[in-house]
Amino acid sequence: MQKFENYLNKFNKFLNNQHFNFEPNELYQPITYTLALGGKRIRPVMALLACDIFGGEYAKVIYPAMGIEIFHNFTLLHDDIMDDAPMRRGKETVCRKWDSNIAILSGDTLYAMAYKYIAQTDSVYLPRILDVFNKTAIEVCEGQQFDMNYETQKNVSIQDYLNMIRLKTAVFLGASLKIGAIIGDASQANIDNIYYFGEYLGMAFQLQDDLLDVFGDESKFGKQTGGDIITNKKTYLYIKSFELATGKTLEQLKKNFILNHPNNGKKVKKIKAIYVELKIEQLVQEEIKRYYLRSLDFLDKIMLDDKNKVELKSLANRLIKRDF
Repeated sequence: MQKFENYLNKFNKFLNNQHFNFEPNELYQPITYTLALGGKRIRPVMALLACDIFGGEYAKVIYPAMGIEIFHNFTLLHDDIMDDAPMRRGKETVCRKWDSNIAILSGDTLYAMAYKYIAQTDSVYLPRILDVFNKTAIEVCEGQQFDMNYETQKNVSIQDYLNMIRLKTAVFLGASLKIGAIIGDASQANIDNIYYFGEYLGMAFQLQDDLLDVFGDESKFGKQTGGDIITNKKTYLYIKSFELATGKTLEQLKKNFILNHPNNGKKVKKIKAIYVELKIEQLVQEEIKRYYLRSLDFLDKIMLDDKNKVELKSLANRLIKRDF
């Protein structure tokens, strides 16, 4: 992970040298606050790494990488409003610290800023990068709408859910790598393979995220654990438990989710116990492994010496084995 850490440090240095202290303060202070919360910077560093393995120049990808990170933070601001989330990265969300109207407007400004950085891509690559970015931005919004639809939709299948997280999360990881590969002058076959490596890895990443929401350590995870249970979010765990449960267990699921238990703490405890009883954690781990191995199949197809792919393989391994 040496190159990852090196590019992470370079990216953070570049980010810290950007200034967003403009007027009106009420608009820009939440932006500064959001970008200062940290985060793993996985997506921009993926773009930098992808460019690097194909022999591209760091300077040519740093601005689009910045656009990727800013766009990601825009999605988080708006997601937190829709989910009424109290915490993000261990701190109060913008919609709680300020209010939802400010979070909407600051998020919209981040969206515009993302394009401002993307537009500074070398003109040789810009049309292709914009195509990737625009397609991905639309897909992410489609995924978010599906996610919102499922809150009130009675029947949601595992396939519905997997397609939703593909759009909402996975395509963005794929696109980050694709942008770096394009600027690194990779062949079309290599661009396609690195994209699908990222997309399948993104599926594993989101499933791991869902698992951590229930079984993770809140101090490491940076978000309220059990939040998906409290809000009746139709995650893989939720859908699979209704598929498998029978008798009294099914009655308990309906009582806590559909009728909605009045005490959030007790509700989380009861649902977590049902997940343990049905071995849901193990089933999700199997699905994570399936997507992870598929991602490595695409990584193997990239026509480069294996030593050039070590960093990406290490990153994939780290992402699916995280406990945070």
